[in-house]
Amino acid sequence: MGQMIEFTGDQGRVPGYLAQPEGDAPYPGVVVIQEWWGLNDHIKDVTDRFAQAGYLALAPDLYRGQIAHEPDDARRLAMELERDQALIDIQGAVDYLNGLANVQPKKIGVIGFCLGGGLAGMMSYKGRGLGAVAVFYGGRFAVDDALAPQVHTPILGIYGEADQGIPVEMVKATQTALERHAKPHEFVIYPNAPHAFFNDSRTHTYVADAAADAWERTLRWFGRYLTQGNDA
Repeated sequence: MGQMIEFTGDQGRVPGYLAQPEGDAPYPGVVVIQEWWGLNDHIKDVTDRFAQAGYLALAPDLYRGQIAHEPDDARRLAMELERDQALIDIQGAVDYLNGLANVQPKKIGVIGFCLGGGLAGMMSYKGRGLGAVAVFYGGRFAVDDALAPQVHTPILGIYGEADQGIPVEMVKATQTALERHAKPHEFVIYPNAPHAFFNDSRTHTYVADAAADAWERTLRWFGRYLTQGNDA
C-alpha cells in the first residue's frame, strides 16, 4: 500500500514511508513516529493501518535508513539522535502533508511510540499545523506547570501500568498539569501492560486487548480533532 518518498527536513531531504487510501478524495493526515528500532516493518504496518482507516499517513525515517534489531543497537541509535534535529524532520513531514492537495483539513495528527512518543509529545508545544497528538509510552515526555501553558495541541496519552521505564507517578503528574491549565487531553494507563504493549511484532510485550483498545481510542481522538471546522 505504501511507498518510500522524500521530503524536506533537517539538513536536506528526509526519506519517509507514505501510505494513502485508495482514491483522490481529501483525507486527514497523520505523521507516524518510529520507536527506537527505526523505520521498520512494524512502523510501516501501523502507517498502512492508518491509510486503511482513511488517513494519508507518513512515517519519517529519523535514522536515515538504519534499523536496529538488538536493544544495544537501538539504544546507540537513539542516543545518537539529536532531538532538535528530529523535531525539524517531523515538522517537515507535517508540512509535507499539509502541502498536499488531497490532505484536508490542514491540521495534521502526530503519533509516536517509545522514542517517537516522546517526540510526539514535544510536538504538542513545539509543532505547527497540528490538530492532535497521540503519545504511546513516550518516556521523555513530561509536562509540569511551567511547560503546560505552552501546550497548544490536544494530547492523547497511552501508557502501561507495568512499564518499568515510565513511572505511573510521572504520567499522573503530567496529566494533573494539563488539567490544571485546561489543556485538552485524555490519558489511559492500561493495567498489567508493559512498555511497547502495542507492538504486535514483539510477542513478549504485546498485549492484544490493550493494543486494540488503544487503537480505537486513537482513531476516535484523531477523528474528533482532525475534522474540518473543529477549532479545538
